[in-house]
This record gives sequence, structure tokens and C-alpha cells, in this order.
Amino acid sequence: MTTAAGTLTPITPRIADAYLHLVADGDEIGATELVSALLADGVPAQRIIVDLIGGAQRRVGELWAANRWSVAREHAATAVGERALAAVAARTTVHATRGRIALACVDGEWHGLPARMLAELLRLDGWRVDFLGASVPGRHLIVHLHQTGPDAVALSCMLPTRLPRAHAAITACRAAGLPVIAGGPGFGPGGRYAERLGAQAWAATGEEAVIRLATDWPPRNVTDLPLPEDEAFLGDEEYTHLARCRPQLIATAMARLATVYPPAGDYDAAQTESTSEDMGHIADFLAAALYVGEPDIFLDFVTWTTTVLSSRGVPSTALRQGLILIRDQLVDFPAATAMLNAAVRSLPGN
Repeated sequence: MTTAAGTLTPITPRIADAYLHLVADGDEIGATELVSALLADGVPAQRIIVDLIGGAQRRVGELWAANRWSVAREHAATAVGERALAAVAARTTVHATRGRIALACVDGEWHGLPARMLAELLRLDGWRVDFLGASVPGRHLIVHLHQTGPDAVALSCMLPTRLPRAHAAITACRAAGLPVIAGGPGFGPGGRYAERLGAQAWAATGEEAVIRLATDWPPRNVTDLPLPEDEAFLGDEEYTHLARCRPQLIATAMARLATVYPPAGDYDAAQTESTSEDMGHIADFLAAALYVGEPDIFLDFVTWTTTVLSSRGVPSTALRQGLILIRDQLVDFPAATAMLNAAVRSLPGN
């Protein structure tokens, strides 16, 4: 089973299935015993982190999206993954030789396990890592940077709705003279929003981040680097209005929903709460798209939401009416209206 790290994976489908079964059952002891046995058998820790734990988490997300797992079960599975990752960390010792890096999830980003996995990959590559956890407020991040003086900062953003806060954190890090490497799908395909927000680098995966940091990075004299040309145009009037009026937009849409979509009049408390959350997601993804001027952020969200709602038996008509209810409150904002119209046209049946 032993192979060189970074080549062919020693995590076979049989092992992956066995681990996923333990995760599904919430069996922390079984999961930690499995990863401990793999380490004892010579399987590189990096492969366990990326292929076993990371692969299982991707599968967990797919099972939730397909409505085969509840949110509670997904959270329980993530807790098992965190425990398994801790077991790997406890059984691998690498002395820091490269430098010090601060790693955090941006404010409002609660998906902490991917960042924690990166922290362990960096530690295994010789970095001293300050892992600050999920949803780190910008002001606390900056205080930590001034107190510890790391060589670089790594920021994780899994959802584009967190991009405005990611931008604030990146700007503060640059002001402190520290380079930022960004990661996570929230920064867009190929990390194209990361550079626009001022990050000096982006990595698609944890392993790519390790390679980047080990070769030509981090840069020096960060404060002398030019800012992105279009940074000054981020967060324009339309974004500001939407961010400020979010509660009113959602409340008004919910108050009018039963009129345009009669089945909503029979919703129970749980369905009503879930629908209100969906309205909030519409507003948040629209705001993110407006912030960076990328309509695809919103269109991709609507496409994904259509699939998720379909798996839960919710017709696209419900989503269409929700989009229209938000749109009709933003008639004076052409960019937002255009994005909402495009999303409505993208729905099945058009």
C-alpha cells in the first residue's frame, strides 16, 4: 500500500468507502482508528488528508445537495472528519523550517475543515502555522498579525457571498505589509476574483498552495505592489443599497409570496423559515455579484439552487417567483435587474 507522497494515491475505493461508512455512522473512534492504521502502514499523511478525508467531505456535500442527508447529518460527518484530521496531526511531527503563516477563514465563512486541512498540509511541509479557525473578524486577524509577525497570510473563502469581507481582510493585510494567498471556490473559477480583491496569489487546492509557498512565494515589499486597476469600483451604489435594504427586501418578498405563488399560503413554520432563508441567499449572492461586477456569480447560484430545490420537490416556479419579487423591488437599479432577469430566463420552462 505504501507509495511516494504526491504520486499515485494509496487510498483505494475500498478504503474510501469504508471511511465514508464510518463518517455516515458518526463513528469517530472507527474513523480515527482507520487513519491511524493507514499511517502505521506507511500511507503518507498528505494522501490521507487530501484523498480520504477531503474526498469524503466532497461526497458528504453531494449527498446533502441530493437531499439524501440532512444538515444535521452533514454536520456530524464534518465533526468526524475534524476528529480524523486531528488524529493524523497528532501522529505526525515535522519541525518548522520555512517560516510562519497565519491561516484563517474570512469573516462569515464557517466552512472551517478545508482550511484546517490546508493548515496540516502546510505544517507537514515545514511551516509554522497559526490556524485561526472559521469566521475570523478582520479586526481580530489584524491584531494577531501585529502580535505575531508572520511571513504571509492564507485566507479561505468557500462562498462568494463572503467576498466583500474577504476584500476588507486582504486590504488590511496589504496595509500591514503582508502578502496574501487566497483559496477556496468563493474566489471564483481560477481564482479570478482573488486578484481583483488584491490578493497576491491564489491556489485551487491545498496541495497547490503548498507548492506555491515552497517555490516562488511569498513576495516581498507588498506595500509597493500596485493595487488592481478596478479595485476602486468595487462595492458601488447598487451593492450598497442592496446590502442596507436586505431585511426589507426579504420581508416584503415573503409578505407577497402567497399572492403570486398560492402554495406558499399553506406552508408550515419550517417551510416558511426555509423559504425566508432562500430569499436571503438570493439577496446575498446578488450582492456578491454586484460587488465584483460578475453576473456569473448570481447565475451559477441560481443554477445550483434549482438543482437543490428540485431534489427536495420544490418546483422551479417557486424560485422564479422569488426572483421576481426581489427584482420588482430593485427597478431603479439596472445591473441588479439585468442579473435577475437573466436568472429568470435561465430557469427550466423558459
